Amino acid sequence: MSMGKIQVYYGSGRGKTSAALGCAIHEASIEGSVIIIEFLKRKNEDETAFLQRLEPEIRVFRFQKSSRNYEELDEQGQFDEQMNMKNGMNFARKVLQTGECSALILDEVLGLVDYGIISEEDLLALLCLRSEETDIILTGRVLGDGLREYADAVYEISVRKDVCES
Repeated sequence: MSMGKIQVYYGSGRGKTSAALGCAIHEASIEGSVIIIEFLKRKNEDETAFLQRLEPEIRVFRFQKSSRNYEELDEQGQFDEQMNMKNGMNFARKVLQTGECSALILDEVLGLVDYGIISEEDLLALLCLRSEETDIILTGRVLGDGLREYADAVYEISVRKDVCES
């Protein structure tokens, strides 16, 4: 039985989610089960449809409802999405408490701390719920010191040169 690890992919560069998805595919290839919960991502039907083809080994959940980026929303829209994201965090708590998967990816969860939607302490408390066998991967732009110390592996993704356009 392997010991679960907490990995963090953070920074200003592209590829954090891609790295996490690579880990998810690897876990699924060795008969593991993966749950991905996405935060601060606008609703994208094409992307969601593609990721759903990876089920049942990799299941993706997105609790946000807006097709616009969080920063573009008015105050009420942001409040509504904060409630949706907190529902996502509650779902993550349930997943960890029930041991529902061998790997849990919390994509862009560090942004929730950065925006003040949850505290670093809230996220650390969530991480403490995992079993010893469960891997957790966190992604986002900014990493606080408390989370950095708690993580087993930290990968900083930075831009050296970017010729890609989104």
